[in-house]
Amino acid sequence: MSSDASAAHLSCTVEAGIARVELNRPDKLNGLTLDMLEALATTARRLRDDRALRAVILSGAGDSFCAGLDFATVLKNPRAIATAFVPRPWLGTNTFQEASWAWRRLPVPVVAAVHGHCFGGGVQIALGADFRFTTPDAKWSVLEAKWGLIPDMSGIQSLTEVVGLDVAKRLTMTGAVISGEEAAAIGLATGVADDPRAAADELVAQIMTRSPDAVAAAKRLFDGTWSAGPRRTFARERAEQLRLLLRTPNTRHAQRAALGTETAHFGPRHKR
Repeated sequence: MSSDASAAHLSCTVEAGIARVELNRPDKLNGLTLDMLEALATTARRLRDDRALRAVILSGAGDSFCAGLDFATVLKNPRAIATAFVPRPWLGTNTFQEASWAWRRLPVPVVAAVHGHCFGGGVQIALGADFRFTTPDAKWSVLEAKWGLIPDMSGIQSLTEVVGLDVAKRLTMTGAVISGEEAAAIGLATGVADDPRAAADELVAQIMTRSPDAVAAAKRLFDGTWSAGPRRTFARERAEQLRLLLRTPNTRHAQRAALGTETAHFGPRHKR
């Protein structure tokens, strides 16, 4: 995407509406540095402004998705850690948290393709995605327990959204290493695939046959009301549906395609 992102061991290419974001520090199993965390947040923010974007696929170069925070490197700069720990008032997240949560802010589906190690911060980045495909032999762990810490890259919030409370506590308190198959069985991963990138491509291809405005509305609704009461959810449903019915040409294209009167051809996502 930019020289800054490349220098921070992160690559981003966009083609045919699909952004492929890759952690690119394979010699360190894509262990996270502060520069990588900042690059993740910045890349997500830039992609958010691309109305032609339809999906994002997150992956890791080399033998692993992400082995978590590179403590040996990060701890060398206490001043930078302190700066990164300060939250942005307008977002409610600091650099560590935004590196994961920024992907939730995108109006398009984000899919993580996991292989090798998915430890600590790597788990939290994967949980920032809407979907996660993993190889059966991948190793997953909320590894912060090993360091006497807790997940603090938005992991507490995202863990309780995808697994039961007791499972979230067990993973966090023990730091147990589990396989990709077990991660899928407990809901930490969406599915198991020998080639998780191919599985991500297949899901994205399916979603891209639908209106990008409806997809964005669905993501906003689920993310914004998952723990809300029925009345609030019903109100949000009505508001989103009204926007789709009255304000977006893509809805009309979808309806005509459903009726068989035209081939689905969607324009840029409606500016909300």
